[in-house]
Amino acid sequence: MDIHASQPAAAGMRDPLVLREDKGAVATLTLNRPSARNALSQALMAALQDALEDIGDDNRINAVVLAGAGKAFCAGHDLKEMRADPRRELYEQLFRQCSRLMLTITRLPKPVIARVQGIATAAGCQLVATCDLAVASQEAMFATPGVNIGLFCSTPMVALSRAVGRKAAMEMLLTGNMVSAAEAQAMGLVNRVVAADTLEAETDALAQQIASKSPLTVAIGKEAFYRQADMAIADAYAYASEVMTRNMLARDAGEGIDAFLQKRAPVWKGA
Repeated sequence: MDIHASQPAAAGMRDPLVLREDKGAVATLTLNRPSARNALSQALMAALQDALEDIGDDNRINAVVLAGAGKAFCAGHDLKEMRADPRRELYEQLFRQCSRLMLTITRLPKPVIARVQGIATAAGCQLVATCDLAVASQEAMFATPGVNIGLFCSTPMVALSRAVGRKAAMEMLLTGNMVSAAEAQAMGLVNRVVAADTLEAETDALAQQIASKSPLTVAIGKEAFYRQADMAIADAYAYASEVMTRNMLARDAGEGIDAFLQKRAPVWKGA
């Protein structure tokens, strides 16, 4: 097991903003601002961006778990930081930075699983909705409460509306109400809800299962999933057919099929 900081601590801070722990082919990235409920300051988003980019280039890692230190997963943007310098250009920069971070998760050629132990609100809920999968503790809560303070959760809406049905998304956005873990699972925001004391083990087991698959095949499949989702159905089938043809010609597909037919474990070659 390899434990290290993904980035040195910001100036004036003792602890790194993002922690990275590698266990086999799974990297766990932990947002490390527990005293601020892991609010997404510009520095924290930059640290997470760097960590994800490092993992994208790391051939030893096949899956990522995204977690939060302390009682909260992530309380959204750092409102104190946002109000400290209320200039338009800074707000534009902040939301561009956040959007880039979310797109990095979607475009990362490795699955990202949110491990949600507590509240995930506003941009924190956006993080959960953006991740490919999510496992939540029974104690987790979700909300897009910007409407309560005069700031509609417009950027969280992008991920939320793509993860759950429109009516469920609109109710969360218009009321700002907290949603329980069970309700979040019912609407499709999270995949699994587990007991708090088994959250880490359950998430790790899921991540390790996915990490055991062919990294090439998973990367092809993740990219294709998001690309086809925005296409008309005929275009989606045409695109998916081309992807499957390309996938079928890869060595890993041949190895996987041969291993299945020969009743043995596959040995992935990555091409």
